[in-house]
Amino acid sequence: MTLNTAESLVRPVFPFTAIIGQEEMKLALILNVIDPTIGGVMIMGDRGTGKSTTIRAIADLLPEIEVIVDDSFNSHPSNIELMSEESKQAFEDDIELSTKQIKVPMVDLPLGATEDRVCGTIDIEKALKDGVKTFEPGLLAKANRGILYVDEVNLLDDHLVDLLLDSAASGWNTVEREGISIRHPARFVLVGSGNPEEGELRPQLLDRFGMHAEIRTVKDPILRVQIVEQRSQFDHSSQKLINSYTVQQEELKERIIQAQDRLSSVEISYDLKVKISQVCSELNVDGLRGDIVTNRAAIAFAAYQRKKDVTIEDIEKVITLCLRHRLRKDPLESIDSGEKVLKVFKNIFI
Repeated sequence: MTLNTAESLVRPVFPFTAIIGQEEMKLALILNVIDPTIGGVMIMGDRGTGKSTTIRAIADLLPEIEVIVDDSFNSHPSNIELMSEESKQAFEDDIELSTKQIKVPMVDLPLGATEDRVCGTIDIEKALKDGVKTFEPGLLAKANRGILYVDEVNLLDDHLVDLLLDSAASGWNTVEREGISIRHPARFVLVGSGNPEEGELRPQLLDRFGMHAEIRTVKDPILRVQIVEQRSQFDHSSQKLINSYTVQQEELKERIIQAQDRLSSVEISYDLKVKISQVCSELNVDGLRGDIVTNRAAIAFAAYQRKKDVTIEDIEKVITLCLRHRLRKDPLESIDSGEKVLKVFKNIFI
């Protein structure tokens, strides 16, 4: 009789480095992991193109994080901005806090989720009767310092999408009931995916996602066979496939860690910043979010490429991902494929 250990019960995850094609989606995910302030990524594409597999694979690839034991918010042991109120108070009172290492949280948000399930709830009765704030954490609390994945985000209620985007942008979630307010950190990479055939997001909501990756079904028969065979191998003997990609996984993990460390020292020249804003202006991009995200993504890509300074090539690699979804003015108009963005980019930069 085989005993089930905790390790053997964990569902195996397809290795990120084994995923064939879909380079645009993979790059967008890597850059958001390097710099979460990019603002997440919206992945739109055909059914059965590996969206969910790739997102779970990037979460599994990331190095473990240190959290405070028995804390519902994955609080950081020393960074006050990433602590719950209780842990922050204990830290300021010099109370020694036990810590442990956990895998980066990967939280799935179901389509039928309610606002209470997402944001958490306050026990009003206990608060009024005993004068104690009792908070039942929601999915935003569980996703702190991790990845929050919303499949079919285009079918999610707009009100909930607004809540998610607000938390992702501010890094905090505030719940208010009957004059009682509770606030906790909610720093996460927001990843949304969907099929354009089932409807688009409103332009106002699309603009709030840092990047927009388009994926298509692979057309090359040789590659299709390769993908099918690889998937069959994983289904038949997952551990064997995972073991065969151990070296590549570790190399990519180390490269991401180094890019995160290098991020603050990468420089982008004033001249390149002006040209990025010139592209945004010529494309008639509303607001300044496009300018900000393109700058951040170019810096993250340069860090990933082990550079100290951003080059024109770095900007060219990310600018379509950052701007293609910000061009629409009419909700019924389809998203530009990126050709318009690249055309304007080349006119200004080259």
